[in-house]
Amino acid sequence: MTAVSSGLSPAELQQAARDHLWLHFTRMSGYRDTEVPVIVRGEGCYLEDANGKRYLDALAGLFAVQIGYSYGEEVGEAALAQYRELPFYTNWSYAHPRAIELAAEVASLAPGDLNRVFFVSGGSEAVESAWKLARQFHQAKGERRWKAVSRRTAYHGTTMGALSINGIAALRAPFEPLVPDVVHVRNTCRYHRPARETEEEFTAFLLDDLEAAIVAEGPETVAMVMMEPVQNAGGALTAPEGYWQGVREICDRYGILLCADEVITGFGRIGSWFASERYDIRPDLLTCAKGLSSAYASIGAVVASDRVMEPFLAGAAMYAHGITFGGHPVQAAVALKNIEIMKRERIVERVRENEDAFRATLSQLLDLPIVGDLRGAGYFWALELVKDKETKAGFSDEESETLLRDFLSPRFFEKGLICRADDRGDPVVQISPPLIAGQSEFDELVGILGDVLAEAWERI
Repeated sequence: MTAVSSGLSPAELQQAARDHLWLHFTRMSGYRDTEVPVIVRGEGCYLEDANGKRYLDALAGLFAVQIGYSYGEEVGEAALAQYRELPFYTNWSYAHPRAIELAAEVASLAPGDLNRVFFVSGGSEAVESAWKLARQFHQAKGERRWKAVSRRTAYHGTTMGALSINGIAALRAPFEPLVPDVVHVRNTCRYHRPARETEEEFTAFLLDDLEAAIVAEGPETVAMVMMEPVQNAGGALTAPEGYWQGVREICDRYGILLCADEVITGFGRIGSWFASERYDIRPDLLTCAKGLSSAYASIGAVVASDRVMEPFLAGAAMYAHGITFGGHPVQAAVALKNIEIMKRERIVERVRENEDAFRATLSQLLDLPIVGDLRGAGYFWALELVKDKETKAGFSDEESETLLRDFLSPRFFEKGLICRADDRGDPVVQISPPLIAGQSEFDELVGILGDVLAEAWERI
């Protein structure tokens, strides 16, 4: 790959980055004496920095770039055509063709009776909008319900409402007090449960915990239960058999809306257009973003059932919420082109066909003493790191800091691999490549992971 010039030399880019650019979720002090990574080009599953170094992106740009990095020209042509026709108009009381077409396309792909699409600019906005919609839905029916239920360690976004739904205390703490009220229940991490516990017992344990939390809060005050089909933070946590059917039954029993947060799992990452279909979740609401456009444009959505929409179709009732750029015509045109490419290239089917091979390749890493567990589905996996495989003992906070931030993250990058060493729960390495990845990419990333994790164990 040949880098495209920005008009600035690599040294000038570095200086401008240090002087002006504030990076997200980044300790800026870390770049006082080292270079800011400046990514200038992408092709397939690979990225290139300003110095010409190549990286395998095993994180798909934060679980988002489903079609990889080689469709810029085709997607750009769709964007250009839209810019020529209508560069912008809002969805506040108005519609335009691309938003209508994309809403119909998303509705056709969404599982069950999800049929109404409310566009936003990204994942956090989608989560925020879903909670507001759940509150207003109950209000329109004459009930005052405002509380949300989510799971411990779960990540759902950064705006104040979405941050409140997060189950990660360290992220919430700097911004408290947050939006009342959110209850956090146990997540589906099986690795540290009793060895003799059956899957049925684990499911019953989790559902009892969920119902007890709802009853303790007062079911008549709970508006929404929000959960990811596969929980990202904590390490690609899948649910035991019968869990989602039990969650659905509890929500029905107490009149609570069930929202599937598919910002990551939507649009093929789990081997279905939506993971709710694969796991038969049957949500009332669904949030999506990231893969909707393969991150080629900033767009997200809340998808609701006709039942949720119904109270807003009569008289003066209105969902009193909006985003200036929600359903932006160029963003919608890009998302439509992305879905067209995914269908043409059989991207979703490829994930399903390659899942077993990907799992088998990653499973080689379980031979390493530092790797305790491999979990996930589709193209969405995590390795849990341990000090002792026999006891499943993990690392202290200080040890995790040294292992993940001081060694693993920079070492992966040095070796030409972009993945994520994450400490929002037990220490994990998250692996989520573009959905075009195949066996050669699987082998390459496992080779690098194996070398670096073996080196980490020697240092321990």
